[in-house]
Amino acid sequence: MTRAVRHFLDLPDIPAETLKEILASAHRMKREKFEPPQLFYGMSLAMVFDKKSTRTRMSFEVAMKQLGGHTIVMSADDMHLTGAESIEDTSKVLSRYVDAAMFRISSHETLLEIARHSAIPIINGLTNHSHPCQIMADLVTIEEKLGSVQGKKIAWFGDYNNVARTFAQASKIWDFELVAAVPADLAPAKSDGIKITQDATSAATNADVIVTDTWVSMGQEGKAIEKFLPFQVNPSLMAKAKPGAIFMHCMPIHRGEEVTDSVLATKASVIYDEAENRLHAQKAVLAWCLEGTGVKVL
Repeated sequence: MTRAVRHFLDLPDIPAETLKEILASAHRMKREKFEPPQLFYGMSLAMVFDKKSTRTRMSFEVAMKQLGGHTIVMSADDMHLTGAESIEDTSKVLSRYVDAAMFRISSHETLLEIARHSAIPIINGLTNHSHPCQIMADLVTIEEKLGSVQGKKIAWFGDYNNVARTFAQASKIWDFELVAAVPADLAPAKSDGIKITQDATSAATNADVIVTDTWVSMGQEGKAIEKFLPFQVNPSLMAKAKPGAIFMHCMPIHRGEEVTDSVLATKASVIYDEAENRLHAQKAVLAWCLEGTGVKVL
């Protein structure tokens, strides 16, 4: 009997208990960071990008290689995804060469079509719609700093983008409160079951975690930022959060815009731990996706 291919595309696609097991595996992977088990010996991961990347590329490449595997990096243009060859043909050929593929591409619809035709696991490294690998790393970070994320208050500030949308998905799975303080004209048509507000102060009050992201993502250069200024994370805003609250940002950071240097310099800022945890979350995601090939999840 053929085992179903395990894609990692969006958090709601995967059973809640499975996601929690992947998160627990990520914590174990971090504890084994200096003696990584060779789970992926002889296996290959394709990584495909249509925009620049630091953390996604580094974390996936190091994750695969530390665990004994190999990687190949290509741009979307290299793969003819924007050319004459169909997505179906590209996906089916890719399935004959590598054991899994991670895509960091703008179009979520393209990612879903790739997965439909793929015989290997496809991992969402980021699309304009969602960023599940980032949120898995963020949850690792929250849990190692504050304990269980269940019941915590997480406050999001700025643009309601792919990261915010995925946090909203995660809030239902891990049972935490998410409040998003965003400009009125950028609020989602559907609240995704979370609280949406234009009052940054109320959003920050008694928060366990303060989170923001760049106001101007790649491909949005020239975007006006004036509407975001009331949502800047600064010492005054952080003071509204609980004692011991942490500040998170998936990076890259536009210092002095979405967050001030004075916040980044405090002990509350865990941005570098958060960045490192991409590596450990990626290992756990890869191990789960490839379990059907004989890989043993720690």
